[in-house]
Amino acid sequence: MHITEKLDEYHETSIKTTFSFEYFVPKTTQGVQNLYDRMDRMFAASLPKFIDITWNGGGSSVSQTSTELVATAQSVLGLESCMHLTCTNMPIQQIDDALENAYNSGCQNILALRGDPQHDSKQWTPIEGGFSYATDLITYIKARYGDHFQIGVAGYPEGHPEEPVPENNLKYLKEKVDAGADFIITQMFYNVDNFIQWCKDIRAYGIDVPILPGIMPITTYGAFLRRATWGAINIPKHFTDQLDPIKDDDELVREVGTQLVVQMCQKLIDSGYINHLHIYTMNLEKAPLMILERLGLLPTEAEIIKQNSSKFPWRKSLNPNRKNEQVRPIFWKLRPYSYVARTSQWAVDEFPNGRFGDSSSPAFGGLDLCGSQLIRQSAKKCLQLWDTPKTLNDISSLINNYLTGKLVCLPWCDTPLNHEVDMMLPQLLNLNNNLIFTINSQPQINGIRSNDIIHGWGPRDGFVYQKQYLEFLLPKNKLPSLEATLANNEIMTYFATDKDGNLNSNHPNGSRANAVTWGIFPGREVVQPTIVEKISFLAWKEEFYRIIEEWKLTLKDNEANESVALLDSLSNDYVLVNIVDNDFISKDDKIFDLLTSL
Repeated sequence: MHITEKLDEYHETSIKTTFSFEYFVPKTTQGVQNLYDRMDRMFAASLPKFIDITWNGGGSSVSQTSTELVATAQSVLGLESCMHLTCTNMPIQQIDDALENAYNSGCQNILALRGDPQHDSKQWTPIEGGFSYATDLITYIKARYGDHFQIGVAGYPEGHPEEPVPENNLKYLKEKVDAGADFIITQMFYNVDNFIQWCKDIRAYGIDVPILPGIMPITTYGAFLRRATWGAINIPKHFTDQLDPIKDDDELVREVGTQLVVQMCQKLIDSGYINHLHIYTMNLEKAPLMILERLGLLPTEAEIIKQNSSKFPWRKSLNPNRKNEQVRPIFWKLRPYSYVARTSQWAVDEFPNGRFGDSSSPAFGGLDLCGSQLIRQSAKKCLQLWDTPKTLNDISSLINNYLTGKLVCLPWCDTPLNHEVDMMLPQLLNLNNNLIFTINSQPQINGIRSNDIIHGWGPRDGFVYQKQYLEFLLPKNKLPSLEATLANNEIMTYFATDKDGNLNSNHPNGSRANAVTWGIFPGREVVQPTIVEKISFLAWKEEFYRIIEEWKLTLKDNEANESVALLDSLSNDYVLVNIVDNDFISKDDKIFDLLTSL
């Protein structure tokens, strides 16, 4: 959705000031993975109207590009995104590629910039075959994509460092708007009176597009001065009077700096020129949220519940290629990045009834779509998180630490658990203590209201249901007993496979899908978004055992031979199993009772 349309839609019914966050491209792969998690948390806690991703240009060697960040934000996290695009070191072919990638990901907003000088030069020069000014870039985007992209441009309330004549700055800004710019995001500033006068000046000059002021939090005294100096920013005397005496106390600087920025933002809001704040997060989490909290702009619990509710039990993707997504296999519940990557290249006609996750697609199960790395952690981070387990009890402790919130992820679980697990936490802990290792689970739910804060999804006027589900690693020597117990049991159905794909099952319908989550809503068909199904389970099996192999590689690199042997044992001496208790009415824990008795 276009940014100004989204803001206008909100402000038609609310006078509350809106806000957005800007993030930059991290320099390491691990930094990128951590940023995804931070973006997700910050969205869930604060509900920004959009996020902004800086352009990784100028010949940088960072492997993760801006377009990939935008694609993940749109497709996996469901965040409305604006992508920076600069002229610096950008031949037209590279600009075309960036725009095409943004278009394909569903991004509809571009911040068109000339960009800073190349890293090895103090003076900006155009690249051969590229553009010289943001106006050229705007004109090109409009010519290629019409109105698909809404275009933002930079505004300089303190004046551009390369242009000392204020009148010229207004002239250049008007040229960008006349070329097709739809909104302005400003350079950081701290002098509110100067900013308000600038707003008056540009309105008088005939520039009437929305102004989104760039707000830079104050986190440390050194960073505060560096950023102000770099941008030739005027620092009001009362800022330095309060910050200079405490400059060596980082915590106090952040506290006082936050209060100064809050006062600045409140004055902006009261001026009547501003109804939106664009916060430069610097990829930090606490300082931006502190500012919003003190301004009273954080959403209420009811607003969070309403916004985070979804038609399905996952956050809606904003990628138009996924607009028909109705079904997902439960196996990827805790690995949304992997699942979206796995299915991202499917053509629309390969989704029977528009269903992602249906194994009848010939593209299903392609691990190459997930990239070369399935564990979203660097080798160093793996060691920090999971150390070097040497015994099966160490594996048990790792999983139980994850279940109790002491770990935020596991090799096969990208995302932290929510409170859904609380209903069966003692049983899960007990199984792991008995060396049956739990991978994924959900409790049975017999008709809870769809607006329930933990289990709810879909329209608020319905009821949702779940079958109890458990996926786990079972010692191979216990498999015959499990098979014998469930051989003729249609109430509890299972799939079990070893790493070589030797499959055992008592499913009566072969490869047909078994819905394990569904919803009943007035005037609608039954919605069945989460399934268990044979072919997708075997695809997940391939991914799971590859994750174990990748974990082994990180341990081999650190000569943790005992840990490598342990993971070999986990692969060779265990089978991957899932069980569904189809009796969703019963309050009995039949799956756990069965496994405890083996």
